[in-house]
Parts: sequence; structure tokens; C-alpha cells
Amino acid sequence: MIMKILHLCMNKECKVWTIKDNYRPGDDIQSKVPAFAFGLSAEIERNLISQRIKEALAVRRALGVVLGRPKGRKTAPEKHKLYGKDAVISELLNQGVSQRQISKIFSVNRNTLSRFIKNNSIIAKTKRMKENERFC
Repeated sequence: MIMKILHLCMNKECKVWTIKDNYRPGDDIQSKVPAFAFGLSAEIERNLISQRIKEALAVRRALGVVLGRPKGRKTAPEKHKLYGKDAVISELLNQGVSQRQISKIFSVNRNTLSRFIKNNSIIAKTKRMKENERFC
């Protein structure tokens, strides 16, 4: 692939220079050989890196390590930004403050707040209270 690119550049009379080695490939065989060697060594290195990564991941899987980003719900509840703020959130919802405004108050994403409200049954409490107000 590198040789094709270099050949295309030379046909269009572009000057290609390597910055580190100050190498300037030309149209003669003496410049094509180092360019081919550089390309081949880069491809071999890329394959070796890929192989090392695959081997390291296989070892980690064999040790039982769970790979990837951990799920947010599996973390301890005490680590959540909204932990212990059920009453405050419920009160704000009862006062008619929107979820978007509440999420800004607590510096969390809207979806995080919505999930927290759903998981802690806060919406059910506020809905019941609003329904009771209508019938009174």
C-alpha cells in the first residue's frame, strides 16, 4: 500500500520527504528499496502489536477479568451523585420543577436523573400526590 502511494505521488511529481530521517524517495531503484523496507517493517510492527493485544486479552479472559467499561448500575449506590437526595428531588418535583432543571441543579445528565427517579419510585409518589390534589 505504501509503495502504491509513493508511486502515485511520484507520477504526479509530488515531493515526499520523511522528516525524521530526511529521506527523499526518488524514481530510481535505490530509493524504492528503503521505501519498501520501511513499509514492510511498518506492516510487520502493526501485525505484532495486534497479536500482542489479542494474546493479552485472551490471558485476561482466562483469568476471569471482565473486559470493557463497567455498567453504571452495578456500581455501589453510595457512589452515585444523587444518592440520598430522594426527598429533595421529590420535593422539587412536587413544586413543579422540571427534570431538566433538577438535573442542572445536581449537575447530572437528564437521563441519569430520570433513571434515578424511576429506580427509586419517586415519580410514583409525586404522581399520587398530584392525583390526590385533583380530587380534593
